[in-house]
Amino acid sequence: MRGATHAKWAACAVAVALTATACGGGSDSGGGDGAGIVSSSWGDPQNPLEPANTNEVQGGKVLDMLFRGLKRYDPKTGEALDMVAQSIETTDQQNFTVTLKDGWKFSNDEPVTAQSFVDAWNYAADVRNKQNNSPFFSDIVGYEDVHPESGEPKSKTMKGLVVKDDKTFTVALKEKFSTWPDTLGYQAFSPLPKAFFTDHAGWLNKPVGNGPYTVDSYTKGTGMSLRKWDGYTGPDKAQNGGVDLKVYTDNNTAYTDLLAGNLDLVDDVPAQQLKNVKNDLGDRYINQPALIIQTLTFPLYDPAWGKAGMEKVRQGISRAINRPEITKQIFQDTRSPAKDWTSSALGEKGGYKDMCGDLCTYDPAAAKQLIQEGGGLPGGKMTITSNVDTGSHRVWMDAVCNSINNALGQGPVCTVNPVGTFADFRNQQSSFKLTGPFRSGWQGDYPLIQNFLEPLYYTGASSNYGKFSNADFDKLVDQANQESDTAAAIAKFQDAEKILAQQMPSIPLWYQNGSAGYSERLSDVALNQFSVPVYDQIKVG
Repeated sequence: MRGATHAKWAACAVAVALTATACGGGSDSGGGDGAGIVSSSWGDPQNPLEPANTNEVQGGKVLDMLFRGLKRYDPKTGEALDMVAQSIETTDQQNFTVTLKDGWKFSNDEPVTAQSFVDAWNYAADVRNKQNNSPFFSDIVGYEDVHPESGEPKSKTMKGLVVKDDKTFTVALKEKFSTWPDTLGYQAFSPLPKAFFTDHAGWLNKPVGNGPYTVDSYTKGTGMSLRKWDGYTGPDKAQNGGVDLKVYTDNNTAYTDLLAGNLDLVDDVPAQQLKNVKNDLGDRYINQPALIIQTLTFPLYDPAWGKAGMEKVRQGISRAINRPEITKQIFQDTRSPAKDWTSSALGEKGGYKDMCGDLCTYDPAAAKQLIQEGGGLPGGKMTITSNVDTGSHRVWMDAVCNSINNALGQGPVCTVNPVGTFADFRNQQSSFKLTGPFRSGWQGDYPLIQNFLEPLYYTGASSNYGKFSNADFDKLVDQANQESDTAAAIAKFQDAEKILAQQMPSIPLWYQNGSAGYSERLSDVALNQFSVPVYDQIKVG
C-alpha cells in the first residue's frame, strides 16, 4: 500500500479550529462515558477517505478507526481474525462463501449486510470511479468487465460477486488464491452504507463507517476530530472519548509539543530526537519492529533508467550505499539494513530471507565496476527525490548521496530533490513525473509476503510507480498465489524476489521500526504490526 511515511504540520494554536478540542494535554472529555480525548500527530491524507481510494498511511489511520471489515489483523500477532465475518469457507481455494455475523450496523443506523460489501467492492473495481485500490479486486471473476484496460466498462458489477441473502454472499476468483481470506483485513475491502452512493459528496465531507469512531469535523491542513461511537457493537469498543488528529509538517514540532504537554501522542519520533527520547520519555517511548521497508525505486518508464543493461547501474548504486553506517549514525536502533524486498517483521516463517546478498552490501570497488559495465549514470549524474516534511528524509537522502559520491569518487554526481510535502511528492510519484530514483517506503497492508511483492512489482500493479514489468516475475507470483501449501507459496515468492535482485527495479535500504512517544496522561498505548497506534485501546487519565 501506501508509502510508509507521515506528513505533519501545525502547532497547538490550530486546535481552535476543531470542534470540542482541547490543546493536547488538557482534560477534555467526550464520548458517552466521559472518557478523555487523545490528541495525536497526523498528516493530511493524499486522497478523499474512501476505503478503496486510500493507499497511504495517514488516510489509513482514519479508516482504521472508522471501519471494520470481514477480517481484522490482531494488533499484537498480525493474525487475520474474523471481525464482521462469521465464516469464509471454500472447498477449492477459488470459490468462497462469506457469512456475516449478526448485529453489525453503520453509525447512521443502516445495517451492515452482504450487499454493503458487494456494492463497495463493485464500486472499488469500477474504472469510472478511479479508485487507487481497484487492483486489489482484480482476482474476482468479472473484474475486466468493470475495469477494462481501455474504453467504457461492459458492466457495473462483477459476476464473481453474488448476494445470497442479507448475511451471505459468494465470491468467485479467476484462479486459486489460498490466502485470499487473509487479505480481507485490508481497509480497501471495507463495507459501505447506502448513504455513500446516494449522497457521495456529503459522505466525503463526513465519512460514515461501522467502526468504533465517527468523524466530528475535519479542516484540511489543520486536523480531524473523531469521537467515540456509543452505538458500536464490535468487540473492540473505544476506551477513550475520541481522538484529535493534528496536522504537522515537521515531526520535530510535534515532538516539542509532546514534551510541552500540548500533544498526547507522536507516532513518528524524529531521528534528531532519538538520542534524547529515552531520557525524555522513559518507558513512554515505543520502539518495535514493523512491517515497513524503505527503498529507492527507479523510474523505469524513463528510457535513461529503463533501457537494457541499466540493471548493472542500478545494482552498482545499491552497492555504493553504506547501509550499516547510515542506519547506525542517523537512525540509531530504529532501522536495520535491508537484505530483501519484504520486511524482517514477517519472520522466516512468513518469508523473510536474505535475498539481496552482496548486492545490498557496501563495496565501492564493486559499485564502480558495475556502474561502468552498465554504461554509467544517465548523463553522468542522478537525483534522489523524497518529501522532507517528516521521517528525517532529507537527512538520510543527504547521507545516501554522500555515500554514493564517496564510493564513486567522481564528485557530487548524486544530489537530492527535496519535495516540501508528502502530498506533493505522492502526486509527482503517482503521475510518473520523476526522472530519477525516488523514495518508496512501503508499509504492509497485511502480514503476507505477497503484499510486499505483488502490489509494487507486478506488471500494472496499484503501487508499481517505477513501472517495472517482468513476465517471469508475474508468472511466479501467479503460481505462488495458487499454492494451497503455505511453504510452497513462500518459496515461489522468494523465487520471484531473485528476479528483483537480478533487475534491481528498486534498492532495498532498511527495515523501519515503529516508534512512538506519549504523554503521562495516556496508558495502554501500543503500536500494531503496521506501526499504527491502536487508538481504540488507549486510555486517558
